[in-house]
Amino acid sequence: MFESKYSKVLTVILVIVLIAIIGLLGFLGYDFYRKYYLSQEASEFVDNYMGDTNVGNQNEVAENTDTSNADELLNQSNTNTSTSTSNNSGAKRKEKYKDFYMVGSISIPSVDINYPILEEMSTKALETSVVALYPPKGENLNKPGNTVIVGHNYRNGLFFSNLKRVKIGDKVIIKDYTGVTKNYTVYEITEKDQSDTSFYQRDTGGKAEVTLSTCTDASNNIRTIVFARED
Repeated sequence: MFESKYSKVLTVILVIVLIAIIGLLGFLGYDFYRKYYLSQEASEFVDNYMGDTNVGNQNEVAENTDTSNADELLNQSNTNTSTSTSNNSGAKRKEKYKDFYMVGSISIPSVDINYPILEEMSTKALETSVVALYPPKGENLNKPGNTVIVGHNYRNGLFFSNLKRVKIGDKVIIKDYTGVTKNYTVYEITEKDQSDTSFYQRDTGGKAEVTLSTCTDASNNIRTIVFARED
């Protein structure tokens, strides 16, 4: 009698352990997929990205996707819809990556960052690639002034997870949607509270700069901030 009850308890424990192991393997498999396959897909896309195509006299309007808050970054954006237009003959049309219009691409060879830069600030966009947060949508990259690009830190190498490994002197390569490529050099790395946006409109002395932002490994409320200036 006692042995029968003990056997049943042991069986239940073994089943629970087995389910937990299967769940853990599933989670690790999904994490592996996001880290390697999504990164590889984005990298291949960026390697072949040549800027946008000449489409003549057309108007393109992007679909308005989920604009619920992903985190505090969404509250810092003044734009909740995505619109890309080509109003004149010979105008440019922003290319799409996974249903989102791009304003360009970013590569940081030293830490294997190679992603499209999306135009729309939304939950789904931040789960798809990195996003241009500032200046407001419609402005081109590689212009004099500061451009803020944000990305999630999944702590697994995906998106801006490797931003913490960037060092002063590293190169940041930005290709804008017109096909122009500029090289930037990292000159400062700091941490700021998520509510601090004072650096958005800083004086760049007439040069183009990019600011890269993601959560730190320790806290979602603190941002790792990387400043880079055009060469």
